[in-house]
Amino acid sequence: MSGSHFPTTRMRRLRYHPAVRELVRETRLAPSNFILPLFVCEGSGQRRPIASMPGNFQLSTDELAKEIHEAASLGLGGVILFGIPAEKDA
Repeated sequence: MSGSHFPTTRMRRLRYHPAVRELVRETRLAPSNFILPLFVCEGSGQRRPIASMPGNFQLSTDELAKEIHEAASLGLGGVILFGIPAEKDA
């Protein structure tokens, strides 16, 4: 066997700070890690399904508020809004 020995102390100075420990910890998923995409359209009382994205809807602002409150109650990390114009340019 060679003369080199495995160190008896493990240097973990980089893991001393909580922010660094969070970067190197095991991956875990929680509702707060997710962002809900919401699609906003003009009008009121609108909840139109998006054919190419099953389970997603174009929502008017009044319906959007309800959806955001539900997402917050579930503990989601946030929402991202996508505006859908009434008329598209070429």
